[in-house]
Amino acid sequence: MVRIHTSRDRAAFAQLYDHFAPRVKGFLIKSGADASLAEECAQEVMVTVWTKAHMFDASRASVATWIFTIARNRKIDALRKQRRPEPEELTWGPEEEPAQADVIALQQESETLVRAIANLPARQRALLEKAYFGELTHSEIAAETGLPLGTIKSRIRLALDRLRHAMK
Repeated sequence: MVRIHTSRDRAAFAQLYDHFAPRVKGFLIKSGADASLAEECAQEVMVTVWTKAHMFDASRASVATWIFTIARNRKIDALRKQRRPEPEELTWGPEEEPAQADVIALQQESETLVRAIANLPARQRALLEKAYFGELTHSEIAAETGLPLGTIKSRIRLALDRLRHAMK
């Protein structure tokens, strides 16, 4: 890193690149990025390493820590960017009012769903609420309630089946 920072040593950067680029890509794939996103982010990370070598501070972190932190942040930025709607997908001006029949149908379905949820056995309803309204994973619910994971999955599946029948 010192040679890259002080003299823009391309050979030193080539060695650093050869060592870290595949590891960064593997790290990104293991952390949930698809192969193309991981490849793109790895390239951007290495460009950042080259352009911002002067910002590296050995007293604060190792080279590996610094590079993998850049990679993590780059992946987060890329995922956030993917979730944003493209400008052409955004609606401009006032949106059309939904048809009155659609509004009434939606209200009726909502009322039916509320009654169906209220009619579920308490154990199923509590787990369903944790999973869908509390946005907890099945594992998180198991840790919170102390119930076996299979029991949680079975109760939620039974609750969803009852709701499906109630909504027909």
